[in-house]
Order: sequence, then structure tokens, then C-alpha cells
Amino acid sequence: MMAMVDPWRFQAHIEVWLLVAFLVSSYVYVVRVLGPRAVGPGERVVTRRQVGCFVAGIFVLWFASDWPMHDIAEEYLYSVHMIQHMALTYFMPPLVVLATPEWFVRTLVGRGRALRALNFMAHPVRAAFVFNVIVMVSHVPAVVNRSVSNGPLHYSIHVLLVTTSILMWLPICGPLKEYHISPMSKMIYLFLNSVVATVPAGWLTFAEGTVYKHYNTPIRVWGVSVSDDQQMAGAIMKLGGSIFLWSIILVMFVRHFVTTFRRENEDAYVRKPLTMADVEKAFEESEPIRESH
Repeated sequence: MMAMVDPWRFQAHIEVWLLVAFLVSSYVYVVRVLGPRAVGPGERVVTRRQVGCFVAGIFVLWFASDWPMHDIAEEYLYSVHMIQHMALTYFMPPLVVLATPEWFVRTLVGRGRALRALNFMAHPVRAAFVFNVIVMVSHVPAVVNRSVSNGPLHYSIHVLLVTTSILMWLPICGPLKEYHISPMSKMIYLFLNSVVATVPAGWLTFAEGTVYKHYNTPIRVWGVSVSDDQQMAGAIMKLGGSIFLWSIILVMFVRHFVTTFRRENEDAYVRKPLTMADVEKAFEESEPIRESH
């Protein structure tokens, strides 16, 4: 009889630790060595907010890629796999974008082909289209069943998801302001991105039978059945992404409303300085005082 494998056994993922170490050391090198050479005297290389976003992004990357999430996600539960994908495609990329200083992007892409390629791919319509196509393709049963047993394909899909997601976020909060769209366009843009993900999510939630054969394993973590696992994965994809993006839309709407309200009130209460011409005009328009007899 074949021994049952413990899904909670510790597995060291050296490649994840090396990746995290490489990214952290690269960021430190960029900030400490390249930054002072690229920015002008008295200018800040990075802000505290950018450093905080980088630390948060690295934590999300490590949490989603290391034990135990990676092992449960790749071998036992597709719902955990969906949480992993949500972390890598929705939560981490905006943190990476917010952590990147403007001077670094301009130095990296220069003014040649790299800049033209970035200008082309960072267009809101193209960026959103490519990202959502990659997301939908990555959930096709044939792709999922093959990628979990094919290391190069598996990592290639993750790289594509992260890269296209970063491009998708550039018009929202990218370091290059010329790529930004208007506040109202940002809200519509994020809303449409949240709607597209409901297509594969809805199909997965209401699918009959086993969609992903790889996850039809006799070892059921937490006692979750295959059908329940699929339904939870669909719900996580639909609600997790929607709630995250709608929360950002709500924050944007409140900020836009408050900013517009303050600007309109400030304009209403701004008084022009009184001039001698105003005094003379007031005297001319006023009625003369009648003397009483």
C-alpha cells in the first residue's frame, strides 16, 4: 500500500529565497549606488512610501511563492492556487509600481526602442486587454493541468501574469505621470477590469464535474471536496478581485469628490483685492444723498 503524503510537510524552496534575496539586494544597490548618481543635488532617491511598498510587495511575493501556500496551491487545492494567483496578479504588482521611483524607469528605458515599446504596451486598452487574456488563458483546464507538472511553463505563466499586471497598473499609479489617465477614466478602467474576471470565475463556480484533473487527488486538505474546491476558487476569483478593485475605485471617488468640493469652495470664497477703480465705480453707482429742508 502506498504511503499517504503529508500535505503540510515542510519543503524548502531555495529558488524563492534566492529570488527574494536578489530583489532585495538589487533594490538596495539601486537606491544606495545608482540613485545618488541619477538624481539632482538635494533630491530624494526614494520616499518612505516607496520603500514601504517595496517591503510589502516582497512580503506578498514570498508569502505566495513559498511553503506552505505554494505546495498546497500546486498539489492539493485549486482554491488556494487561486489565492496565490490573486496575490501575484492583483496585490503585488501595484505595490511594485508604487515602489518604483520615476528616475529609475527613465534611466532604465532611456529614449530608444525600449521607451517606444513601453509607450505601446502601457496604453490602457492594450495593457488591460493583454492582461485579461493572459488571466483567462491561465485558467483553461489544459493549461492548468499541464503547467502544474511542467516547471518552465508554470514559471513562464507566473512571469507573464506579473508583467502584464504591472503594465495594467501603469495608467493608474505608475511612476511616469504621462501614462496616467484622468481620475474618472481610472475608475471606469478598474471597473471594467473587475468585470472581465467574472467570466472565468462564473464558469468555474457553476461547472459540473471535475474541471482540473490534477486537483482530483485522494488527499483532501481540510476535508474540502473537489467540487467545493472549484466553487470556492471561482468565488475567490470573482469576489476577491472585485472587492479589491472596487475598494480602490471607492477611495478614488472619495478623493476626487473631496478635491473637487474643496477647489470649488476655495474659488467661491476667493476675494479680489479692492482697488481705487472699484471705489470710484461704487460711488458712481450709488444714489446721491438728498439734503433735507
